[in-house]
Parts: sequence; C-alpha cells; structure tokens
Amino acid sequence: MTQPERMACTPEDVKEFHIGSVLSGGGSCPGDNSPSDWVDMNDAYWQASMDADDEHLAIPLLYGVDAIHGNGNVRGATVFPHNIGLGAARDPDLIERIARATAREILATGVDWTFAPTLAVARNIHWGRSYESFSEDAGIVGSYAASFVNGMQGDLGDEGVIACAKHWVGDGGTTHGIDQGETTVTLAELHATHIAPYRPAIDAGVLTVMASFNSWNGDKCHGHRQLVTELLKEELGFKGFVISDWDGIDYLSKNYYDAIGMSVNAGIDMFMVSVDWQQFIRHLRTHVEKGSVPLSRIDDAVRRILKVKMAFGLFDKPRPAKRHWSNDTRFGGLEQRQIAREAVRKSLVLLKNEDAALPIKRDARILVAGKNAHNRGHQCGGFTIAWQGVEDNESIEGGCSIWEGIRTFADNAVLCEEPLAEGVNPAEYDVAIVVVGERPYAEGMGDVRPGENLIVEAGSQIRGEMKVLEPYGRTLEHAVSHPEDLAIISSIAKKGIPVVTVLLSGRPLPVAPELAASNAFIAAWLPGSEGEGVSDMLFGNFEFQGRLSFAWPKDAASVNDPSCEPRFPLGYGLQIFDGVE
Repeated sequence: MTQPERMACTPEDVKEFHIGSVLSGGGSCPGDNSPSDWVDMNDAYWQASMDADDEHLAIPLLYGVDAIHGNGNVRGATVFPHNIGLGAARDPDLIERIARATAREILATGVDWTFAPTLAVARNIHWGRSYESFSEDAGIVGSYAASFVNGMQGDLGDEGVIACAKHWVGDGGTTHGIDQGETTVTLAELHATHIAPYRPAIDAGVLTVMASFNSWNGDKCHGHRQLVTELLKEELGFKGFVISDWDGIDYLSKNYYDAIGMSVNAGIDMFMVSVDWQQFIRHLRTHVEKGSVPLSRIDDAVRRILKVKMAFGLFDKPRPAKRHWSNDTRFGGLEQRQIAREAVRKSLVLLKNEDAALPIKRDARILVAGKNAHNRGHQCGGFTIAWQGVEDNESIEGGCSIWEGIRTFADNAVLCEEPLAEGVNPAEYDVAIVVVGERPYAEGMGDVRPGENLIVEAGSQIRGEMKVLEPYGRTLEHAVSHPEDLAIISSIAKKGIPVVTVLLSGRPLPVAPELAASNAFIAAWLPGSEGEGVSDMLFGNFEFQGRLSFAWPKDAASVNDPSCEPRFPLGYGLQIFDGVE
C-alpha cells in the first residue's frame, strides 16, 4: 500500500518493507537519464521485490511516472502537445495513437505505470494546470477518456502500461482557479461536469484512479469516503485501486497520524508518500492494532492492488531488463515523432488572418523573432525533463524548435535575437514570424492570482490544510505579465513588416494589443518537441483544423464572467484557404 519516491527508497528497502510501488517525482531520474538507466533501475527494484524467503513473498513491484504528454521525464523522448492543444484537435483517434506511442516509450524504460490521463474539466484559466485539461467542456474531455485508456493499456499485454485517471474529483472547478483549492458545487453539478469524463474511462477498464488535492464543499477529497468509496467504487463500479497524490494525505490534518486514518478509511488504497514512508507504515500498523482502521479495509486495499497487478499480467512478465520493449532502439524515433508532428498541426488554432498573411510563401524573405522562436523548452512546457519544465534547447534532445522547423522550409529565413529587432532593415523582409508566450510552469506555480486575499478566502472554506506555492503572476493580461512580447511585435509592425504572431501558452490569454498589432495570430498552446508541425501550418502544407476547446477572453476582468462575451467563443477557429470559421 506504500509508494515512496525513488530517492528515498533503495531496492533493499523494497524487500525489507514489502514495498508495493516506487515512483519518480518530476525531474527525478537515474544516471544520465537514458532509457537504459531507467531499465537498470527498475530491474533492481523488481529483483528486490521478487527476492522471496521465509518472510517475503515474491510480489512484483509497480513503478510509476508522470508521463502525461509523452514520456517527457526521459532524455530524448518524444514530447507531444499538452492536453489543451489536443482538445483543440477534436480527434479521439489521434489521442489513442498518441497514448499508444507514449506507452511504447514508457515501456522502453522498463516502467509499468503512468499517472495519466488527466480528466480535469478546467473551469477557470487562472488555474496553473489548465493546460493539463483537454477542455472547459466536459463532453470534449469525456470524448477522449476511453481513447486514451485504450491506447495506453491496450489489451494489458506486452504493448500496454497501466493508466491512471486523475484527479478524483473536481480539481478543475476550484474557486478562482486556485490549485488544490475549494470546489463548491452541488452533487448534480459535480456529476454533470467533473465526474462525467470518468465514466467512459472506467467503462474502458482504467486500472487506477488518483485522488485530488482539492476539497469539495469544504471537505478534502483525500479523506472523502462519499467520493472515494461510495461514489467511485460502489456507484460507478470502479474495480481498480485508488492512489493518493504526492503527499496528498498530509493536508487532511495537522496530525499526520489522524490524516492516515482518515484517508485509509475514506478508501485510498495506495499512498504516494515521498519521504516519510516508514512513518506512514508505522502509523498505519498502529491504527490497525487499535482498531481505528479495520483490517477489512486493509484487505480490500491489498486485494485491489494485487488484482491490478494480476490483470496487467505483472506476475507473468519477465524482469524489466528482459521485457520486449525495454531499451528499444525506436525510443524517440521517427514513427512517434510523426504522430507528434501531426498532433501539433491539428492542435493549432488560427485566430486572425488579415490580408491573407497566411500561408507564407517558401521563397519569402522571412524575419523570425521572439523569445520563444528558438526555445524547445518553452515549446514543451511543464512536466518535461523537470517538474517545472526547462528553458533551453539542450535539455530537449530530438525534435526541433519552431525556428529550426521554419529553416527547413524557407531558405530566406533569418533569426533575429535582438529583444526589439532594432537593427532590422524593413526593406530586407517580406514578413515576420514572431513567436512569443509564457514560460514553462506546473501545478500551483502556474496559478495566476490577483491577490493573496484569494488564498485566505479559499483556506477559510476548507476543513484541512492548503499547500500554497508562489504563483506565476498577478494578471492574465499578457501585455502586463510579458511586456517584452508586445514590445517585439509592435517594434516590427511599426517598421511596416507584416507580423504573423505565434503564441505559446498553457491557456487562452487576453492579448488584445498583440492581436491588434499582428496581421495573423496563431494559438499554438504548448506544442512539444516537434516544431516542424508549426511550420507545416505557417507555409500552408495543411489546412488549419484546430477549434478552441476553451473560450478566449477579451480581458482579465471578463474571465469567468458569464455576462461578458468572449473575444473568441468555444469552437472558434479560422481556415486559411477559404477564410471561414
């Protein structure tokens, strides 16, 4: 029932304490972070779990990772677009192929389990995890759930890994979009919006579900028996096991012993306890000895965990080093990257195209500028190599930046790295492609909070503790949070060069001045490692098909105000060849 983080648990610990699972937190990797390093590590843990003697049964260990947009933890992996972009593609078949390709790159590292898909329905784009949500519309999210599970798990044979639907439940509905905050909705609304996407995932046989940090009507999900046991397991008929989020039970109570009892009795089966896992085991034993946690609850949790391992065929699989896909030379290979490039093409949404600025002719004299033009780390966003992502090119091996993609199509393209392109001669260029946007972020560090009073308000609604991280910024207005982007767009536009702006972001952002200064404007979301997919669209190799899966706000004040019309509605997206929506 215990899942420590790898840095706090050795193979010897796995045997001594009968550990059922180990995970890698964001950025936690073995050796040089190559697939072979991962296989060797997992092989050592597996052997320890299978070393039987008079006091130890041979029960194979599960290893879990956050491979949420490709196996982006590992050097050289194919990094797919984040979910917000995939939601714009409206293509469940593509989702299944992405999940299958991701599963193979997970299997190449000897890993069994990924904490995906995220089935959050993000209702407030201030939330730092908005990009993990396919859409603000539960129907769009639900349309992808079964496809993702089927692609990831397959027939539970050698081609699949265990999927994990998360976060149960209501994580996308918190007040003010505060990560791990309070979701105040009726049970009917919880069903209609936040529970609905889980139904197809459960029907597709998803084997695990992760509990959510948020609270529902004041009570933390990690300690909520109604949500975990009565609703998920009994009413919806989920037969797999429920895992806690990273140290998620810690916030149920200031008293850790009490928090353990609350969470186990609520129905959590496996516990992601990053460091203090030995204390967790001691406290849970005491609960059982005192009768505050019935032995039947322990039996139920262990039975569910063993059933998942058996359903996955883990008892029959060879050690990780001997598995079919381990150390596969096609890791990060062309087949997966072609799928990722297709995903980029289908996810881009064209918001503006005045004077037929797009498509760009390949023989045009092109100025390429903006801080995100040549930055693979910014393209990939959070949960890539490190928890908060990276901000360079070298960390993302394979694929290409948007600039590198443009260069393969256009011989007359020039990269300008001057912040304001002051030295540019407008007579030398026909068009400028300016790539701007947000920096990488993940979870609460991506929140946008206008004031800390919002944290006080949320905390007063929750029975339990809150984990508060420094937010990404104080406003969604991009010109305020990133004035350098408007500055470079405006500087080039004032020179008389037509500007095609490409925005990389984890959410729709108020960009009125940037839009006004641009002849064409593309929402590219967080496209991942395959920058050529953006170039495909700039040069008209394919028609735009992306449609907004989130309404695009006019300004920061109108976000989540139902009385205000959005700048672009849900479903909006232009095409370049016929000019219609």
